[in-house]
Amino acid sequence: MTMNIIRLAYPNEIDGVEPSITVEFPFAEETVVGWGGDTVENNLIHVIWPSERWAYDFVMEPFDTGSKNNEDYGIWNKEVYSSVSGVVIAAYDDEKDIDPVSEEFISLEGNHVYIKIDETGTYLLLNHLNEGSVTVKEGDRVNPGDVIGRVGNSGSTSEPHLHIHHQRQDPTKVPHPILAEGLPLYFEGIDGEAMPKKGEVVLPSIQ
Repeated sequence: MTMNIIRLAYPNEIDGVEPSITVEFPFAEETVVGWGGDTVENNLIHVIWPSERWAYDFVMEPFDTGSKNNEDYGIWNKEVYSSVSGVVIAAYDDEKDIDPVSEEFISLEGNHVYIKIDETGTYLLLNHLNEGSVTVKEGDRVNPGDVIGRVGNSGSTSEPHLHIHHQRQDPTKVPHPILAEGLPLYFEGIDGEAMPKKGEVVLPSIQ
């Protein structure tokens, strides 16, 4: 809450925080964790906010190139799969993608899909999708492996990537996105830790 001036994580002791969920990975190929984990060092951009304290940003090689062309980033336009079974409560893809490194964004989330999870009644948020790429609509049922859209560079973002996090409150009803309570999010079916950290390469077991 200090706008990164003082680098403090929002209280994020993971023991005893429920519900946590373990879900399928949203990609079918090698992916890099741009930001992830529960420390300032591994997840500075997220852990200072209550809603995003266990959020991830995913990229693919090449990334962090400094190019101003979205097509020069490996994750651009890659298919994003639903990680859970649930109901889509929001789906939006009318926002234009911005140029990398410009951050001249229109909204924080950009194009997005939000899912109410069957298992827990909590919510999975996937942000920064490609304009016009979302394949689901509000009220649709989704299951793991269903394509929900493609990675873009919409919203508050410095380069193409997928932002994903798990939270308790319905994101369409909280007064501001950062005021929700973030919840732990783990991945199954990957080669590595269930909560991968910044810089780790994630290999889905089914590619």
